[in-house]
Amino acid sequence: MKPLESTADGVRLRLRIQPRASCTEVVGLHGESLRIRLSAPPVDGAANEELVRFLAEQLGVSRHAVEITAGHGGRQKTVHVQGVRIRAAAEALGIPTP
Repeated sequence: MKPLESTADGVRLRLRIQPRASCTEVVGLHGESLRIRLSAPPVDGAANEELVRFLAEQLGVSRHAVEITAGHGGRQKTVHVQGVRIRAAAEALGIPTP
């Protein structure tokens, strides 16, 4: 499995999330996942909302284009982003192009 995969209408991201960090940022690769620190706590969906907002901003898409498809309550998440190509996503997130 790769942290970033192309889909028919966008990309799929495999993420490792660290909530309650000092700032929201992409840290880099963590095994087979992309590690992201979030400033929001994992309470009442705040971390998930911050993740969607951050990814939409970084990838230049609307929040509606970002969907958490697995791992809503855990640190390991799978996210689908519509309307972005794999090379553009890799560049925007600062990871090696697959």
